[in-house]
Amino acid sequence: MVQYKDKAELIETIKKNYLLYDREFDGISEEEKNLLKPGIDKSPSQNLSYQLGWTNLLLQWETDEKKGIEVQTPALGYKWNNLGGLYESFYHKYGTYNLHQQREMLKNQVNEIIEWIESLDHETLFIPEKRKWATTPAKWPVWKWIHINTVAPFKNFRAQLRKWKKQTGTE
Repeated sequence: MVQYKDKAELIETIKKNYLLYDREFDGISEEEKNLLKPGIDKSPSQNLSYQLGWTNLLLQWETDEKKGIEVQTPALGYKWNNLGGLYESFYHKYGTYNLHQQREMLKNQVNEIIEWIESLDHETLFIPEKRKWATTPAKWPVWKWIHINTVAPFKNFRAQLRKWKKQTGTE
């Protein structure tokens, strides 16, 4: 997995990959937002809903821990070995918004994540076991949780969106 030398590099990588990801939605009409295509597991709206769900959870975990609330990851009522129901809850919660609204909400959440990263010291961001919600048997530091819920899917889902656009002729 990738490593970051500091929070500035993490922030720049998030910004760059988010902007590339967001541009993939240019040219997708509102009428097409729920179209599923063969070999692609998410519609454009589901793709955004997935991102909105995970970025929201990241922010919520941090907010809850700061308030002294015990955080249950991934979310109350959901287990790591059965995430399908969690994804469906994301699609239900965010899928009612139009693509423009979803994109705007994601932009706002990405900006919140960047502000949060800026507020963290190096140790909290890069040393494992500095947040209870991030302490798992794998002992991931906070930056890794941020990476797998922002940069990694922004990159991976771009390929899905390009394939979706090619199949619909909206490239």
